[in-house]
Amino acid sequence: MEVRVMPTQPLAIARTPFAPFRSPEPSASDEIRLVGVAKSFGRDQAIYAEGDAADFVYKVISGAVRTFRVLADGRRQISDFYLPGDVFGVELDGERRSGAEAICETVLLVARRSAVAEDPAQGQRLWRHALRQLRRSQDQALTLGRRSASERVASFLLDLAQRLGSGDELELPMSRQDMADYLGLTIETVSRTVTQMQGGGLIRLAGCRRVQLTRPAALTELCE
Repeated sequence: MEVRVMPTQPLAIARTPFAPFRSPEPSASDEIRLVGVAKSFGRDQAIYAEGDAADFVYKVISGAVRTFRVLADGRRQISDFYLPGDVFGVELDGERRSGAEAICETVLLVARRSAVAEDPAQGQRLWRHALRQLRRSQDQALTLGRRSASERVASFLLDLAQRLGSGDELELPMSRQDMADYLGLTIETVSRTVTQMQGGGLIRLAGCRRVQLTRPAALTELCE
C-alpha cells in the first residue's frame, strides 16, 4: 500500500501586542459604596503594614497611595498606586499581603470591612474588586519581564494618564524612585529613559513631576 506524506505548511504564530497595565473598568453595578470616616495622612506616612489584620477598606479622596513589599534583600517592590476614587485594602483573606503608605498629603475614606460585607451585594462587589486587583498584579508581573525599559515607562505613563483622566498632560504624584520600584528598574534607568523620550519628542517635561504626552500615538506604538 502506498503511503503519501502530505507537505506541511509552516505554522503562523501571531504576536500578541503589549498593552499598558490596564485592568477592566468596573461597571456601575460593581461600585463599592463606602460609609466611613475621612482621615488625613502625611507624606510617606504608613497606612498599614504587611501582616496587619485587614479590618478596614479605604477609598482615596485626594492624594495618592502606594502599596509595597520589602524583599529579602532589602529592596522595595511597589505593587500598585492608588489615585483619587480608587478603593484599596480589599484582601482575599484577613491579613495584609503588603504595606501601604501615603505618597503625598492624602485624605482617605476609611470603612470597616465587616460593615461593608454585611450587605451581601457589597460583599460580592468587594470580592470582584479583589479579583480584579489580583488579575492586574498578575498581568503586570507577566509582562514586566518581557518589556524593555522604554516600553515599561511608556506603558506606565499612558496608563496613569488614563486613570487620572487628564488627557495628554499629567502631574505625577510619585517620584522616579517610586516609578523604578514599580517597574522593576533602577532610578538611573528610569531617568535615562525619560530623558531619551523627551529628546525624541515623545514627551515634554515641565519640572520634575509635570509631563505632557506630546505624541501619545507613538507611545502606544512603542508598547505594541
